[in-house]
Amino acid sequence: MEQTEIILRAIAVLTETNAMARRIALDESAAVDPGETQLGALVTEVFPRVEVPGDAGPAEAGQAVADAYLPATISLVGAFAFLFSELSEVHDAGRTDITTADLLQQLALRMSGAAE
Repeated sequence: MEQTEIILRAIAVLTETNAMARRIALDESAAVDPGETQLGALVTEVFPRVEVPGDAGPAEAGQAVADAYLPATISLVGAFAFLFSELSEVHDAGRTDITTADLLQQLALRMSGAAE
């Protein structure tokens, strides 16, 4: 999965989380099934399936998992760090003319254009 696509999916995660937080604030009994969220889907798609040979020792098994998961972890952290930076820049500037949802939508449109 390309980094731009991961960023777009991270925007979907943040948008969903923002809406979910608002729903929960209105109804504290609202339940969330993590397996049915954008985050759950993104993590499932980004992290590869790792097959460890049956005869691998603990160190070898750990290294195989680390080698497989490190690139995905860096991509996810990078995507969320980028979005945090964009959101915090608007916040730190004291802008009140744009909501978080609107900013995420603008970022998605900008990133979609970059993907073409």
